[in-house]
Amino acid sequence: MLDQPGIEFIGEINEHQKAEFLGQASGLLFPIDWPEPFGLVMIEAMACGTPVLAFNRGSVSEIIEDGKTGIVVQSKDEAIKKLPHLLTLNRRRIRHEFERRFSAQRMARDHIGLYQELLKDEREGAFQSDALGMLSKLISRGQPFNDQSGAALLLRLSTCRLGRYPQTSSLRQ
Repeated sequence: MLDQPGIEFIGEINEHQKAEFLGQASGLLFPIDWPEPFGLVMIEAMACGTPVLAFNRGSVSEIIEDGKTGIVVQSKDEAIKKLPHLLTLNRRRIRHEFERRFSAQRMARDHIGLYQELLKDEREGAFQSDALGMLSKLISRGQPFNDQSGAALLLRLSTCRLGRYPQTSSLRQ
């Protein structure tokens, strides 16, 4: 495949090069075929205003807003058919959606809100005895968190508050 016209193998690039590379790309192809729990590269592309064409596996449909920040497809044939539409998506709108949904400030605000709710429930005596039950409660209320580390921190906080594990400060990072 690498010997086809218009295809160039780039290899590994550093963080500085990545922003320029993704920012200048017409689009990001994400032909995943396994249940990726969190596709960071899709969000990195959106941060550069670059539309994403991705197979509907794993977290793709949670990250890409079909027709807005990219195109979600079911097959290679559909990807080929929809590629021209991908190139018409508004890059400024994609960047705006990245800021609205995935910026560090947004995630920090969401995490603080979740932690405040945990503390409030504990003070009110409504704290559930099971940390997973608490996570389920917050998720069912529509409280978003968009990264695995946030979920892990939230779980760590809840289990520490329940006294099941040592306080966070004594845990190895």
